[in-house]
Amino acid sequence: MDNAILIPILPLVAFLINILFGRSYIKNNAHWVAILGVAGSFIIAVQTMLDVMGGRTLNQDVYSWIVSGNFKVSIGFMIDQLTAIMLIVVTSISLLVHIYSVGYMHGDGGYYRFFSYLSLFTFSMLMLVMGNNLLQLYFGWEAVGLCSYFLIGFWFDKKSASDAGKKAFIVNRFGDFGFGLGVMMLFIMLGSLHYTEIFAKLDTLKGQTIAICGMNVDLVTLIALLLFCGAVGKSAQLPLHVWLPDAMEGPTPVSALIHAATMVTAGVFMVARFNPLFSMSETAMNVVALTGGLTSLFAATIALVQNDIKRIVAYSTVSQLGYMFLACGVGAYGAGVFHLYTHAYFKALLFLGAGSVMHAMSGELDIQKMGGLKKHMPVTYWTFLIASFSIAGIPGLAGFFSKDEILWMAYNGGYVGKIVWLIGTLVAAITAFYSFRVIFLAFHGSFRGTHEQEHHLHESPKAMTIPLMILAVGAVAAGWVGIPEVLGGHNGIGHFFEPVLGHPKVSGGHDEEWMVMAISVTGAVLGIALAFLFYVLNPKLPIRMGEIFKGYYQVLWNKYYFDELYDFIIVRPAKWTATAILIGFTDAKIIEGIVNGVPNAIAGFGERLRKLQSGNLQHYAISIAFGLFLILTIAFIAAGK
Repeated sequence: MDNAILIPILPLVAFLINILFGRSYIKNNAHWVAILGVAGSFIIAVQTMLDVMGGRTLNQDVYSWIVSGNFKVSIGFMIDQLTAIMLIVVTSISLLVHIYSVGYMHGDGGYYRFFSYLSLFTFSMLMLVMGNNLLQLYFGWEAVGLCSYFLIGFWFDKKSASDAGKKAFIVNRFGDFGFGLGVMMLFIMLGSLHYTEIFAKLDTLKGQTIAICGMNVDLVTLIALLLFCGAVGKSAQLPLHVWLPDAMEGPTPVSALIHAATMVTAGVFMVARFNPLFSMSETAMNVVALTGGLTSLFAATIALVQNDIKRIVAYSTVSQLGYMFLACGVGAYGAGVFHLYTHAYFKALLFLGAGSVMHAMSGELDIQKMGGLKKHMPVTYWTFLIASFSIAGIPGLAGFFSKDEILWMAYNGGYVGKIVWLIGTLVAAITAFYSFRVIFLAFHGSFRGTHEQEHHLHESPKAMTIPLMILAVGAVAAGWVGIPEVLGGHNGIGHFFEPVLGHPKVSGGHDEEWMVMAISVTGAVLGIALAFLFYVLNPKLPIRMGEIFKGYYQVLWNKYYFDELYDFIIVRPAKWTATAILIGFTDAKIIEGIVNGVPNAIAGFGERLRKLQSGNLQHYAISIAFGLFLILTIAFIAAGK
């Protein structure tokens, strides 16, 4: 625990070394600096977890950051049960992604720069989860967004990648605007941004309202929803989900690190951290639960028809994040964070597995052009299969324990809980279907790509396959720390989180829990069986279904036309405003009018003044006489007064 401050510092030092000396001196050895930095953080994070399990926690200010009147904020660290599990997730996934990137990014012109950005991102995420105050969380929050921009648009000479980086950055500004307002309101009302002081004073906000447009709005609900705006943007929930699928334009390790295991889970972490605030407002809780449930279903349906393997996994991420918010919204914060923990391993495995396929297919991402990869890439196939079973919720694997914990808690969550339980159960079946659609189209059957692609098919190098195998262990065993009592376990992780996240009241008995579990597992099995029917037994069936439901298929294929809608109501008006008003009128007429008008006026005056310089002595004499007469006249008038 005493060395905890080194956890974020080591990746920061690695970033500084690589960014300053990588191009000139370190070059292709930049990965060693980055890997050693995050490996050191991981070792200390494990020791920190053991200390927390032993009953030790930490809440310590390192130094004063800002002092201005009543506004006082320190750089400090809070390490409790929630932080400890996040440290394990961030450092372990980051370490494996760093190792995987050695093989994936080999030969890239920006090799040192890539590892610099990875280290900076790891530092930013660690500062976010370790901070003991909202301003430090906000610093990490914005820093991971900046790193996301760097990494998504890493191949900046590729227009689609640079556009995706800008899209991620801009879309998050909408959510972060609300988040910033929530932070400011908390300080105004409570006079502090430190977690312990905020939570100690929350009761003073009960019953307070604020007038907005003539309506009295509950203050706690307003603050909670403003903070949740930031979570909606950062964790890609409806309606700010549109940036995450496009973020797949970045290198695959970026997808695994930022958009599966760490950055996008920052919103879930924030809601869990502020569970005392959210739990005070039933309205806010219902909004969180319904947003999560609807996003989960929405993204899962889109994933049904996509062909880009990375985009399918990306929409799966959006859907699973919805599961986590669904849990938080019914008060099961521990279940939500448990799913965050298990999801990190099987989703990182899916992304890195997709990257391995892409590596073998010379950059090809369309699963319709794959097939039969199983015999060429056995390690990638079996690890990808394990991840797919895990996300489908097959008993015994990590995803089963965390997903069913969420569904069981939702089932016990009252009227809204029952609604999101039904949604979550349906999503479980859909998830199993589209996950195994990828398995059957990419790895089974005959190869459907080009002859050249087939000739170059090969398993990825060990630098890529070893992380896959390690992640596969996590995709299986990460959930064993939360085996429920109904299955003979002790739900250790649930009890571990109780001091920070509490434990929701459960009214149902073991019979009902068995029922909920059986329904979800049955749905998963049916989803896999249906995928087998569609893509192995009768491959023409999907084509016929697409023709029968052509309208709905087009809606799903076009992602419910959200991009087109935003282009119409936001992008085009913004471009018109920039072109017609800012450039056409403000810049061209006003600014250019002043900039060019003043020198033109001076030039015109000079041109007229120049005509007085005729060179004729008589003209000069008359001018002098007239001037003298004018001066004497003024002098006599002044003397007369």
